[in-house]
Amino acid sequence: MTRSSHSFRALSRISRWRRAVAWALLPVMSAMTFAAAVVPTQAAAQSLPTLGQSSASDLSPAMERKLGERVMREIRADPDYLSDLLLSDYINTLGGKLVAATRKVGLDASQSFEFFVVRDAAINAFSLPGGFIGINTGLIVTTRTESELASVVGHETGHVLQHHIARMLGQQAQNSWIALGGMLLGLLAGIGARSSDLGMGIAMGGQGLAVDRQLRFSRDAEREADRVGFQLLQAAGFDTYAMPTFFERLQRADAINEAGVPEYVRTHPLTTERIADMLNRSRNAGYRQPEQSPEYAFARARSLVLQQKSASDFATIAEAQRTAIRSQTAPSVAGAWYAVALAEYKQHRWEPAREALEKSRAAFGGSGVGTPSLAVLASDIARMQGKPAEALRIATDARAAFPLSQASDMAYADALVASQRIPEATKFLKDQVERYRSEPIWWRALAGAWAAGGKRAKQHEALAEQYALQGQWMAAVSQLKLARDAGDADFYEMSTIDARLHEFQRRYKEDKEDEKDFKQFG
Repeated sequence: MTRSSHSFRALSRISRWRRAVAWALLPVMSAMTFAAAVVPTQAAAQSLPTLGQSSASDLSPAMERKLGERVMREIRADPDYLSDLLLSDYINTLGGKLVAATRKVGLDASQSFEFFVVRDAAINAFSLPGGFIGINTGLIVTTRTESELASVVGHETGHVLQHHIARMLGQQAQNSWIALGGMLLGLLAGIGARSSDLGMGIAMGGQGLAVDRQLRFSRDAEREADRVGFQLLQAAGFDTYAMPTFFERLQRADAINEAGVPEYVRTHPLTTERIADMLNRSRNAGYRQPEQSPEYAFARARSLVLQQKSASDFATIAEAQRTAIRSQTAPSVAGAWYAVALAEYKQHRWEPAREALEKSRAAFGGSGVGTPSLAVLASDIARMQGKPAEALRIATDARAAFPLSQASDMAYADALVASQRIPEATKFLKDQVERYRSEPIWWRALAGAWAAGGKRAKQHEALAEQYALQGQWMAAVSQLKLARDAGDADFYEMSTIDARLHEFQRRYKEDKEDEKDFKQFG
């Protein structure tokens, strides 16, 4: 992808995310009191509060979460939000290990977290208010070990645990709510652009757009996030040397050269100081041999393939991985063959995909279903080859082996539909939408199952719920109108449809009013 096309996509994304933040700002403004009593002194504004400390001008945890959820609605509707359940399962399992380690190091573990993956080759990760942490596919691909990936996720978790965004907003509160709005828009502009310049892919978005005093605050926040991330990395059993090693490799790679980012962000000497600090901490902690998840190599391979956009890209990736295997330069033979299998699958070349997956499984070794990545792709290939019974058998075994895997559950649902076991599929999927209430992908799957069973009203109802979770109220309203006109809903279903229709119309009007109110101050 050319720089110009990347920039165009980034600008479009910023526009959408700016709108999401603008709408989210209004309840924040009404909840914060910008009184002189809570204005920090100049000295306090230039220093970061100690670990765990907060001030009266910070956003409350509840308000942080509300703001993050509003922004996430828009992000989930973005084409680059990667709703791949295998990657989601993996990155949330990895993040969950780090979050679980908070109790071991005496940090507050009450914060809820959600980790998600973004389709972008840039080396970056970012945190949002309320415990939402995004990881680019490019970051996953660039890491060489799971501990390297965990070091970045741990750093971002440190930002959330220390409520750095709330503190940044609290510092802005001394000026006016319009200044706070500008800070939030800048924050989301940085995230929207996802510039790898912003702290070499580990800094909070918006840092490069802030004024000098805010940057000094952010530098302190970066050091604090490093320290918290290091503690989590160590307590969770990862290799602590991975943090300075990965940071140093990024520094040498000269990968941070996006246009438009201030020069001092790219050449900031604190980067070297941070690496030295982490290296010193690693030496004091001592080395341990971590146990790397078998899913890491497959998640890395999957990220490499899924960040591509065209059939020619998939073909190129498949050939490159075959070359790496032949030349014995692939970091993981099993991972390389998996990338080939997935790339062939994306080109609808089912038999080459199956053959490559078998080679991946052989290189991986072991017995049984292997890992979720191996099992789910095997089930998907069998289903696309017109072998629903085989697909269902593989998915059933995967669910038994990996009961917490959403990806295995989805493969099972897909196989049920392919086997024309529609009542079982719809019952199963209705349970899943209750279990994963915030995940639009399950409503979309339920809509597909209802469609396969010829239930048009229920199909459109499910699609409406998917759009509602993404904050696309008019699309949700349109789907409910289609459900109402489908002609196969009974009296009680029609009552439910009408009630939800009124609810979504009300939510749409509220959002439009919020947008209007914000514009008059913009």
